[in-house]
Amino acid sequence: MTLRREFGGAFGAAVFLALAAAFAPTVARSEESLSPAAQRGFVFVRTNCSRCHSIDMVSPSPLKPAPPFRTLHERYPIESLEESLAEGIITGHPSMPEFQLDPGQVADVIAYLQSLER
Repeated sequence: MTLRREFGGAFGAAVFLALAAAFAPTVARSEESLSPAAQRGFVFVRTNCSRCHSIDMVSPSPLKPAPPFRTLHERYPIESLEESLAEGIITGHPSMPEFQLDPGQVADVIAYLQSLER
């Protein structure tokens, strides 16, 4: 009986871990496959944007009106954000902070946003 419980416990734990890995946010699993620029972009958006926006392939945005980054390419070409990121993103609502990125940060964020199109 003890052997059966130990096997069942180990088997149950293995099944749980397999399911957890299968349903983990896509970014967590694919971060290793990102280019160095996209990895830096991911770190930037995780630090500065994830409080309001979903930055992965599956989770909802914490702030409901904030669009998930995975859908931005459906609204406009990601490359069109380069100028806005460089000059400073300013929106019509007070909850969005103003951002102005240096050219390297712009390229990194664009690389990460493009990785979400796949």
